[in-house]
Amino acid sequence: MTSSVSLPAPQRAHVIGSDAEALEAAAAARTRLAAGASARDAERRLPFPELSELRRAGLLAVTVPHAHGGAEVRFSTLAEVLRLLAAGDPNVAQIPHSHFVYLEGLRLRGTEEQQRLLFGEVIAGAQIANAQSERGTKTVRDIQTRLVKRPGGALVLTGEKHYATGSLFADWLAVLALDGRDRLQVAYVPSDAPGVEIVDDWDGMGQRTTGSGTVRLRDVAVDPRLVLAQHVTLQGPQLYGARAQLLHAAIDAGIAAGALAEAVDVVQRLSRPWFEAGVDRAADDPLVVHRFGELTCALRAAEALVARAAEEIDDLAGTTLTAESAAGASLAVATAKIAADRAAIEITNALFEVAGTRSSLDELNLHRHWRNARTHTLHDPVRWKVQHLGRHTLNGLLPEQHSAL
Repeated sequence: MTSSVSLPAPQRAHVIGSDAEALEAAAAARTRLAAGASARDAERRLPFPELSELRRAGLLAVTVPHAHGGAEVRFSTLAEVLRLLAAGDPNVAQIPHSHFVYLEGLRLRGTEEQQRLLFGEVIAGAQIANAQSERGTKTVRDIQTRLVKRPGGALVLTGEKHYATGSLFADWLAVLALDGRDRLQVAYVPSDAPGVEIVDDWDGMGQRTTGSGTVRLRDVAVDPRLVLAQHVTLQGPQLYGARAQLLHAAIDAGIAAGALAEAVDVVQRLSRPWFEAGVDRAADDPLVVHRFGELTCALRAAEALVARAAEEIDDLAGTTLTAESAAGASLAVATAKIAADRAAIEITNALFEVAGTRSSLDELNLHRHWRNARTHTLHDPVRWKVQHLGRHTLNGLLPEQHSAL
């Protein structure tokens, strides 16, 4: 029995046609996002207009396959798009992270009907958000939300999700749930479906405007056509987890780049030189110059590792994945994630060191960079990525394939 859930009315959006156009649009968006990022953070003003602009520009549809009207950009292009957006405002960049991850799952395992329906929605301007994480379970991999079949064949969702990034802005929710046989599924449901409640209760110290609140699901009707077998997506050699992790790394690298750019501006405009330096400008203080050199090195290393890992994933497109090739890509992503994590934390902290006492004034809101970095880098602890790298280097062990590596 098919439910009567209807598809939301499509929105008008530009259709990006190439990798070059996607990068050009992202660079332009970065500049516009940066102009209002501090005020949005300080006032916790949710970026509805900014998300609408990304939709209209076609940036949320860049990975849609050619067969469904999209540009099907390279993964390295997508990573650079998110890095650029994050350099402008990492809140806005994080919102479509899961949008792209679940589009990838749809590309890998979706039926022709699922792809036609949902890719068509995205081309028209729709956005997908995650409803995956839960609280109170033993680990993050434990799921309590259930997708059950009622007498008569109707499918319904029941559960509660937290940290549902982007849900406040979304047209569709990608809900992780266990079916009657305890298999992991993704149910795509309209965000305004009866029984869906999206609560704006995210109060993190950073990434304050990502809409990462609570989603409550009470007997939500699910169209059987829009259920995807996530447990199959994660079977065998796969790059699903590596792609998701690298997009996080790209956001971290963008946070670092945005913070370093603002540090340059503050030191050049507002900072005073230390008297022992014997110079007229803080920007000529040799110790400040030296620190900027160190920070630039950390940033460039992170950006290079992110780009290289993305290229490794692109190089595997169209090949038959093996345990070794998939693990190699995952380890490259792990390396990039470690470097980007460290660069984001170091640079957003050092901003105050190089800019001086004035940089601590609340009116400048420079601490948003550190708050954003510290909050976003809590995704998927890098200490475990270091562990996987060490195991592989020392003992030749391949990492387990899962959605967080």
